[in-house]
Amino acid sequence: MASESDDYRRGWAAALQAARYWHEAQAKRALIMARRERFPKNLEREAELHQRCAEQITVLDPDDV
Repeated sequence: MASESDDYRRGWAAALQAARYWHEAQAKRALIMARRERFPKNLEREAELHQRCAEQITVLDPDDV
């Protein structure tokens, strides 16, 4: 039988993975839009921000909350 702690950790990992995938998708979307825009710098910065967020999500730990 799985303990509540195991369930919590699995849920935490799933939430982090979903957030990471969302940020990666937003970064890709912004880069695609930047290719179509006349002035793409803002969209490129937005893509960089989302990419950094996706990378930083992996360092979050439920014990720090």
